[in-house]
Amino acid sequence: MRGVEYKGVRSVDGPIIIVRRSENVFYGEIVAVRSRSGDKRTGRVIDISEEYAVVQIFGSTTGIDLDQTRVEFLDTPMELRVGEGLLGRIFNGLGKPIDGYPDIVSSKKINVNGNPINPYARVYPRDFIQTGVSSIDGMNTLIRGQKLPIFSGNGLPHNRLAAQIIRQAKILNADEQFVMVFAGMGIKYDVAQFFINTFEESGVLSRVVMFQSLADAPSIERIITPRCALTAAEYLAYEKGMHVLVVLTDMTNYCEALREISTTRGEVPGRKGYPGYLYSDLAELYERAGKIKGSKGSITQIPILTMPNDDISHPIPDLTGYITEGQIVLDREMSQKGMYPPVAGLPSLSRLMKDGIGEGMTREDHKDVSSQLFAAYSKVKSIRNLAAIIGEEELSDTDKQYLKFGERFENEFLTQNEFENRSIEQTLDIGWKMLALLPRGDLYRIKPEMIDKYLGKAAAVPAEA
Repeated sequence: MRGVEYKGVRSVDGPIIIVRRSENVFYGEIVAVRSRSGDKRTGRVIDISEEYAVVQIFGSTTGIDLDQTRVEFLDTPMELRVGEGLLGRIFNGLGKPIDGYPDIVSSKKINVNGNPINPYARVYPRDFIQTGVSSIDGMNTLIRGQKLPIFSGNGLPHNRLAAQIIRQAKILNADEQFVMVFAGMGIKYDVAQFFINTFEESGVLSRVVMFQSLADAPSIERIITPRCALTAAEYLAYEKGMHVLVVLTDMTNYCEALREISTTRGEVPGRKGYPGYLYSDLAELYERAGKIKGSKGSITQIPILTMPNDDISHPIPDLTGYITEGQIVLDREMSQKGMYPPVAGLPSLSRLMKDGIGEGMTREDHKDVSSQLFAAYSKVKSIRNLAAIIGEEELSDTDKQYLKFGERFENEFLTQNEFENRSIEQTLDIGWKMLALLPRGDLYRIKPEMIDKYLGKAAAVPAEA
């Protein structure tokens, strides 16, 4: 029976309390907890046994005593209020406004856990998104409806790159604009302020919904933050027909909060202490991207995660790579050389790229140019390793050509200004200009008719000083 308060709790352990359960309690149900002084806190049910329910409190459990605390099960899951007024607003990790304005005016609430998408209802992503960043557009293309994470490390410019993508992302040959949903989990105040300032200065703030769970907020809040953000994205995409770009940062902080809760509950740990269900929990978030039949809108996800110790085999990037359709990997050595964006050429990958490029989508030569640049840059890496052993003067003339190509490729193709917005034609033209530095016979991944059409024109362009 609802509306009944239960007095007393069995135990309190960090943010977790164990209480006597009511008859029809369900997993994820919201619970009101009132201490002896009358302070009200909110929690949710995260585990159930025959007699007891385990409740996770959003915030501190200070002041909750075993005898006088009262608990009420509210017969509702965690919900987010949605409506026309979402855009341009800033919320905390639980979906409460923190921008000084009142709640949005709407009677519609949606379960933040989302509804499962029938796989048959999904539409295969094929629409090219131009980010204006050559290392992404040319070699690791982002497709509308894709989930393409950025694998970064502490101190690398992943936030600047994400902000640049948000400013510049557009769909070619279409008038539709993107709206953005930004979710910050455990981020510092200056990072949150950087994104707000960037959105304001570029004039896109009115098309952004922000959810912020700052570093000083309870870590438990981080579990809800991406779910609130994705619920807002689903409403805008599938009910309002908008194209939504979702940026989630930092997924490492989210996983740390998950590990903290798992440890408190006494669960058997998996790799590096993370819970065994880390894969399914991440999949629950990432799989909320995509396009659905009958809906004009779409959700494209760019999760950002900082790899602990720059270790790409760490459980968080490892499992993320299994679930998502590729990754953009940032390289510390490239960043230390002053290159921006420091996108590592070889470890980066977009698995949906092949279906969104080519004639009628980007340009007929895109696939061949990308493939040849990958092959040539891979050879550059091998030659550099050889030169470190035998010395550069011992290399063949062809190998020296490749070293020159590698240096120009990094400085002119991969490197660009933070506010430089390159069209896909500009990106591919620069790619041809780089390939003109190599022997024609080594361009074995490009069709001869493409070489005849584009290479001469690129070779005629004077080299930059």
